[in-house]
Amino acid sequence: MIKALQIEKENLTRFRSVEAPVLGEGQVRVRVRHVGLCGSDLNTFKGLNPLVQLPRIPGHEIGGEILAAGPGVDPAYRPGRRVIVMPYTNCCRCSSCRKGRLNACRYNKTLGVQQDGGLAEEIVLPAEKLILNETLKPRHLALVEPLSVGFHAVERGRLVAGETVAVLGCGMIGMGVLIGAVARGARVIAVDPSEEKRSLALKFGAWRALPAGGEELVRAVNELTADDGVDIAFEAVGLPATFTQAIELAGFAGRVVYVGYSKAPVTYQTQFFNLKELDIMGSRNATIDDFRAVVSHLETIGDDADRLISKIFPFEDAEEALPYWDANRDILKIIIERT
Repeated sequence: MIKALQIEKENLTRFRSVEAPVLGEGQVRVRVRHVGLCGSDLNTFKGLNPLVQLPRIPGHEIGGEILAAGPGVDPAYRPGRRVIVMPYTNCCRCSSCRKGRLNACRYNKTLGVQQDGGLAEEIVLPAEKLILNETLKPRHLALVEPLSVGFHAVERGRLVAGETVAVLGCGMIGMGVLIGAVARGARVIAVDPSEEKRSLALKFGAWRALPAGGEELVRAVNELTADDGVDIAFEAVGLPATFTQAIELAGFAGRVVYVGYSKAPVTYQTQFFNLKELDIMGSRNATIDDFRAVVSHLETIGDDADRLISKIFPFEDAEEALPYWDANRDILKIIIERT
């Protein structure tokens, strides 16, 4: 038996003893060292995640070390090596998979969402879902997945150097978009109601950081862009207001990339789709190339990545983490650490 944290019901987390996963062919047993909590985990805790059935072990932002490898696994996956987890599945049969877009698999089951996740002492995964890494600080391994989601959105937006973009929402996914856009040479206008997150956005290279708002925000962005609007508007909040605001902020012949998703219906003035001839795209999960790009970037910035971590809870205190986040919504990233 192993120890795991379950979200048992709305607003209740509790440690449970669960069966240790069986190690099979092509699989690797991983000692979980670090787990980042995601907004989807908080939504699950609050009973607001329609993709989750409770009880559920949360956690899909995972760094750990190999304990053992099953038959047929490459010898490179040897005990003691550190790994980053790619928490998605792919069927290899649906239309997305046939097009090579495995991140958008129709039947994907993300760890901690459609299946139990990594907030446990151990987890068993296929070797191909593990990225070996000995260069990053162990706790930074858990930052790779959420930043990769942002980097993937930048890739979806076809961003090129010199473009001006708006990032609506500077939570961890929005910060991933911001960092990825800055790395490609964009001028980034970061938008968030939190002064603390706006300040952090500037430290990570944002050109301007503006408070969230309605028409006053649109006016401010138009002033900054000589009334052109932005080349790309990234939505990383998941509210109807920001979904429609992204359309307003995008300039003529601009692009809109939706990374968040709204839990409520969104009403549009659709003429702007046509008048501006906008390219409107969704962005889901991340690819292996996105993960590798984030690893490379984190290697470059080194200890600066610590700024992205708001609070660390020891594994034995993990029951307190989601209630703490619920009471402190300005939190950017909570990491559960097992020494």
